[in-house]
Amino acid sequence: MPDLILHHYASSPFSEKARLLLGHKKLAWKSVIIPPVMPKPQLVALTGGYRRAPVLQIGADIYCDTALVADVLEHLQPEPPLYPEPEKGLSRILAQWADNQLFWAAMAYSLQPKGAAEVFAGAPPEAAKAFAEDRAKMSAGNMARLRPGDAAAAYKSYLRRLSDMLDDKPFLLGEVPCIADFAAYHGLWYTRRVHAVKDILQLTPAVLDWMDSIQAIGHGSFEKITAADAIAAAQAATPHTLLADSTFQDEHGIPLGSAVTVRAESFGPEETAGTLVAATRTHYTLARQADGAGTVHVHFPRIGYVLKAARD
Repeated sequence: MPDLILHHYASSPFSEKARLLLGHKKLAWKSVIIPPVMPKPQLVALTGGYRRAPVLQIGADIYCDTALVADVLEHLQPEPPLYPEPEKGLSRILAQWADNQLFWAAMAYSLQPKGAAEVFAGAPPEAAKAFAEDRAKMSAGNMARLRPGDAAAAYKSYLRRLSDMLDDKPFLLGEVPCIADFAAYHGLWYTRRVHAVKDILQLTPAVLDWMDSIQAIGHGSFEKITAADAIAAAQAATPHTLLADSTFQDEHGIPLGSAVTVRAESFGPEETAGTLVAATRTHYTLARQADGAGTVHVHFPRIGYVLKAARD
């Protein structure tokens, strides 16, 4: 089994999703802590621009976005499955909703003024300002943020719907957790950490019980390493993707071998530039030269990301 290196930070909800996925799969991993705000020089050295947390590194292969990370972990360790039949398609669609609508409602509610005041209590005033400015840059005018009142209304509705799904089963789609559970959990996990706002979860006791079950999965076994160790691991390796599909699917008229950029559609406008070496039904892969790490392949899920020919 190759070393799994997770670049993450403690309070990141999507990082918590990835940590739990690793725990669910009972995979050992290595932990590299990255800053919650820019600059993130060692991470960007590997990704070429992408700066969201978490990022999974396996040798010289860099996997961005937890939707793609989940696919990689499923390939490495098929049991227990994240996409069980016959609900495979349903679990993916529910996870996509949870990672977007549910997550942003949870964050807008959790970081309302009283929540934000608690999160940054004891920190110097410039810390809260730096965080707000960093996240504003990540939105880049492409996202309409919910106001606290609208977020509360949406969040309560979503929690009731999750509770309805848990009426007759311990997890959202059955007797065992699937990708939908992990995607729905991490935004609620963040709310539960903020005492000033967490009482909203008391409205749905079934959801709290379900959260306890997900939390009990844990993060598995891991050891801490440095960012320099991770870059050295990339330097010592040759890219070799663990993504199962490889058939070229051309939707843009951009042939393999072209100079391209990839960026997220809405949150995190930073582009990664490189040579297009894969464009399949599920993912894009760019080859690039990373500072101090040699040739790396950076992988992105197709859904939620924008591929363009590089500017002249």
